[in-house]
Amino acid sequence: VAEEEDHVWVLRDDRVPNGLLLDAAGARAEGDGVEHGSGSAPLRADAVIDTIAFGSCARSDKEQTIWDAIVAQDPDVFLFIGDNVYVDIPDDPDGPEDFQEKYDQLAAQPGWQQLVAGTPVLATWDDHDFGLNDAGKEFPLKEVAKDHFVDFYGVPADHPMMSRAGIYHAVTVGPPGQRVQFILLDTRTFRDALTRHPLGREERPDGTRYGPYTPNPDGQGTLLGEAQWQWLEQKLREPADVRIVASSIQVVAYEHRWESWGNFPHERRRLYDLIDSTGADGVVFISGDRHLIEISHDAEPGTPYPLWDFTSSGFNWKPGKVADPNRFRVGPVLREPNFGVIHIDWSGESPTLTMVGRNGAGAKLLDATVAVGALK
Repeated sequence: VAEEEDHVWVLRDDRVPNGLLLDAAGARAEGDGVEHGSGSAPLRADAVIDTIAFGSCARSDKEQTIWDAIVAQDPDVFLFIGDNVYVDIPDDPDGPEDFQEKYDQLAAQPGWQQLVAGTPVLATWDDHDFGLNDAGKEFPLKEVAKDHFVDFYGVPADHPMMSRAGIYHAVTVGPPGQRVQFILLDTRTFRDALTRHPLGREERPDGTRYGPYTPNPDGQGTLLGEAQWQWLEQKLREPADVRIVASSIQVVAYEHRWESWGNFPHERRRLYDLIDSTGADGVVFISGDRHLIEISHDAEPGTPYPLWDFTSSGFNWKPGKVADPNRFRVGPVLREPNFGVIHIDWSGESPTLTMVGRNGAGAKLLDATVAVGALK
């Protein structure tokens, strides 16, 4: 079992009755689980992961009935991958009390309490729980944001995250042949400024509009920052059979001109090249941010192997029309409350990975299946 600095952390939230979140910068190799509170489940080092649920973009000041459908999937782990609260709605934050209010609202959601009572949770952030729409390293309250993130998720004082900038972390669980690595990136703390498109939110022929951004000039700016890049290289060199890489913003799709890795083409290229140079088989991206659900598939020249990006975003936002271009899209794109589920079938000689998008009631919206052996 891969480890990060031989450290395990158990996330406890005293505001949730019998509540425990489990996250790990690395699970212990002995595979005997970790201590945990009553009514809560650990993420064991020897766990065979076959059902992963994830989601993003959850207004904590509104009802979150979608948790019932998520819990009904009985996931082995849940990944909360950004905009887990909206600190900047209705107003931009002025100080710690604004962050505290929104995390208290999430902690009080009955469905959230039900989830954490029995399901390990891994988390990262996007712009709104970082504190400001589309913000990056220039955001003055980023340390306040981190303080509230580590407090809510119970990160202990001796965890490596506490002695380095940002909140990126990773964990690998499962026996050889069934190892699943979870890599949760931080796309906010180190991100340089975006470039505005000269035409602004240009109107498309169908009356909808593009996003406001255009790719930065080649080589200009960073998304992850050099320290996180070096850490990511180390993680990708560790053994794993499936790697779920959580990026709060889309990695593959970018033609919509909203935030994505396409705003930093050289960083997107570097990510693809790093997967190739490290020999990191089994990578599947999950992403959020867009208030929609879709699956993207990049098999164009220059990819190390076909790369999939499963986007699930929007727990309790209003349904609406989606007309964003995405030449990598496989199947439909929908804008309604949704979450994602990844099923890994380890049986037989050829394991498969199936991505299933579900709506707020748990009904299937879309799906795609890939052979794990094709991810190399």
